[in-house]
Amino acid sequence: MDDSLFVVVDSAWSTAQMRTLFERLPPLDGGPIRIETSLGLRDSRGPVHAGSFLRDRLIKVDCRRSEFPRVLVHELFHFAWHRLGNPRRISYERMLVSERGAHARGELGWSAEWRRRALRPNDLRLRSRRWREYCCESFCDSAAWLYSGVKAHNEFTLPARFRARRRAWFRNAIETGRLSI
Repeated sequence: MDDSLFVVVDSAWSTAQMRTLFERLPPLDGGPIRIETSLGLRDSRGPVHAGSFLRDRLIKVDCRRSEFPRVLVHELFHFAWHRLGNPRRISYERMLVSERGAHARGELGWSAEWRRRALRPNDLRLRSRRWREYCCESFCDSAAWLYSGVKAHNEFTLPARFRARRRAWFRNAIETGRLSI
């Protein structure tokens, strides 16, 4: 782990625990990202566990210690999605289209699940904002499932065969070099 990538402020986790979490991640490149605790986080729909502020290179977290690894990795991958580039984003979208065609049910986090459920019939064809937001959240939830060290969670509802496809996609598209955040 490159210690210069993260500036942790007021973490509920010790430096050693944070280092262990960051060592699970694929190699990363980018400027420092500040991580801080911020109680009472909300968005337009209500309370949230965390928020990423890409331009400020800031992640604010408000969650239980048990949720922290999964939530933090999810938020870090918002930075990765932002810099991923269209070819890899579209590749990920194609995998999701394939899952829909196979009538896959479930997701790897609530953030993606509720967006998936809110999709309308034309969203995929039009690549609507709803569809693109679902793709982003699915990517971030999948990364959290893969890299947070959390083995089981009630939000991991995607069937095993589709999890295997996502793992393979990340291995081929993300883990082959340094990921820009």
